[in-house]
Amino acid sequence: MRAHLSRLLLLATAVSCGVAPALAQTKGPAPQPLVESTAIVAVVNGDVISRGDVDARRRLFALSSGLPVTSETLDRLTSQVTRQLIDERLRLQETQRRRVVVQDKQIAQAIEGLERGNNMAPGQLRKRLEAGGTGMRTLVDQVRVQIAWGQLLRQSVGQQGEPTDADIADQLAQIKDSEGRPEYRVGEIFTPVPNPGQDGEARRFVDTIISQLRAGAPFPVVAAQFSQSQTALAGGDLGWVRESSLDPAVLKVVQAMPAGAVSNPIKVAGGYDIVTLVGKREIGRDLATLVRVRQVWLPVTQRLDPQAPTPQQLSQLETAKRFGSTLKGCDAIEAANKAQGNVRPSDPGELRLENLPPQLRNLFAQLPIGQASPPLPSEDGISVLAVCSREQKNLGIPSRDELMEKIFNERIELTSRQMMRDLQRRAVIDQRA
Repeated sequence: MRAHLSRLLLLATAVSCGVAPALAQTKGPAPQPLVESTAIVAVVNGDVISRGDVDARRRLFALSSGLPVTSETLDRLTSQVTRQLIDERLRLQETQRRRVVVQDKQIAQAIEGLERGNNMAPGQLRKRLEAGGTGMRTLVDQVRVQIAWGQLLRQSVGQQGEPTDADIADQLAQIKDSEGRPEYRVGEIFTPVPNPGQDGEARRFVDTIISQLRAGAPFPVVAAQFSQSQTALAGGDLGWVRESSLDPAVLKVVQAMPAGAVSNPIKVAGGYDIVTLVGKREIGRDLATLVRVRQVWLPVTQRLDPQAPTPQQLSQLETAKRFGSTLKGCDAIEAANKAQGNVRPSDPGELRLENLPPQLRNLFAQLPIGQASPPLPSEDGISVLAVCSREQKNLGIPSRDELMEKIFNERIELTSRQMMRDLQRRAVIDQRA
């Protein structure tokens, strides 16, 4: 099971104060004048990267990670953002050369997923970016290249990269031989260092990322935006990994980390890693209770004060009580959420009961299947939930599909790094001051 942290946040808000938005609403310095914004920063195989391109991406980074959008902050980000744009342009050129097509609906789905992961209403992301001086086009362009590069890698790996029965059998044998040894659920943000001369700027950039993560920026959001590993598409999630699968330097840090901590920069082959430890367990020994739920979410327009509720809040509470007494089954809950505008997704995915906040854990353990819960208020709304299924599994033994995905993703990552080294070696890059 690879449930993302964002899934838990959707439900945690039902019984807590919620999570601060990942994208700040700070207004920074005004966009640069036209003459400055069209100045050339780099030329990559004949394609121009302008100062305006760099400025837009710097602002996107600052907004995504919670940095203040000030001139000092943006200047500090310039070197590494320029390097990332150069690599991104190389990926774009290669996907165009190979005629990789990305549909608009794929980009829309990716952005919708980003909004859901940050508990945003549809269209709210655009408003926040524009409030921070960054157009939506900057994010759309980045997402388009990410999707195209992923499609290209899968085409390059092809059927020859598909795990065979022998590959699966070998993985299962390794799991059996390692039973009882620790394995780790790890998130990563990888920053490449193509040559030693760029080590200093990469290290400064990594330090900036770490400071924001420790200040509360959500790891999956920052990883999705800035990690140069293919795991960025999954919010940096490596899933459960055995000790033998980790870089020795990363393993040494992970073994000593408490869950939820963010590491210092870790020097690995090709660059720097930042890791966070999500969890630890014994291989082959992880009994868990998994639940599937549905929720209907009723937002309130003002912060909820139980001692002085507004008329709108009282109205939403009455609606929630009616839902709790009349809705039967998960299909009815999902339909009610849709009728309310799907402000938050009805299905947060499969959840591990033991990892939920105590109030939700007790509720989901006792609530009969298909029965709607009483209203669950939080500061920004009221939810009604129903448990659709509840079953015990040994998560320490991955399914065949999970093993195939893991092996295939490892081959995709290796192919990505090899292709980038080849593209960088053959490229004609004129980077200007």
